[in-house]
Amino acid sequence: MCFFLVLGTAECFLLAVMSYDRYVAICKPLHYPLVMNPKKCHQLAAGAWLGGMPVHVGQIWQIFCLHFCHSNQINHFFCDTPPILKLACGDTSLQEMSIYVVVMLVALVPFVLILASYSKIIGTILRLPTAQGQSKAFSTCSSHLLVVILFFGSASITYFRPTSSHSAGTDKLLSLFYTIVTPMFNPVIYSLRNQDVLAALRRLWLKI
Repeated sequence: MCFFLVLGTAECFLLAVMSYDRYVAICKPLHYPLVMNPKKCHQLAAGAWLGGMPVHVGQIWQIFCLHFCHSNQINHFFCDTPPILKLACGDTSLQEMSIYVVVMLVALVPFVLILASYSKIIGTILRLPTAQGQSKAFSTCSSHLLVVILFFGSASITYFRPTSSHSAGTDKLLSLFYTIVTPMFNPVIYSLRNQDVLAALRRLWLKI
């Protein structure tokens, strides 16, 4: 569960870093090599991978301190926080509140940063003089936006819903999106923006 939470947090931060990269590339293209230099890229990547560890260690310790009076089998396909809390007897309101706070920090804050970046990006694109330039700039961001919507949409519905409205079937379905479907489609979504990949697919299709 610790690895799942830390890696999920890293995904949130990495998507925010990618939106910042696109903001600099589109809004400040002449400054891009200076701003996004190798040192800055390494710092942003390290911050994304390590940023969620201290928060989640404390959250997991809270869960381990609970008393579980039900079966140790959870009705889920991995150790997610809401299904585990259902096994606990007694009041879990403190743990649920900590989950909301952590989700606000590691998911909502990056999402707000992404929205801020894209508000600047869209404003810059709309000021471009030609429709061709606008179309090219929008297409550059389309793959990243699609991944952001899939990941943050399903994860937010899962963790921000009231506990009373949780059901095992719905939780499993939503979890599939941000744990399996989105990561599985990431290579496809990003690769289809690559002209070399598109050319290779066209050649393969013609051979068939």
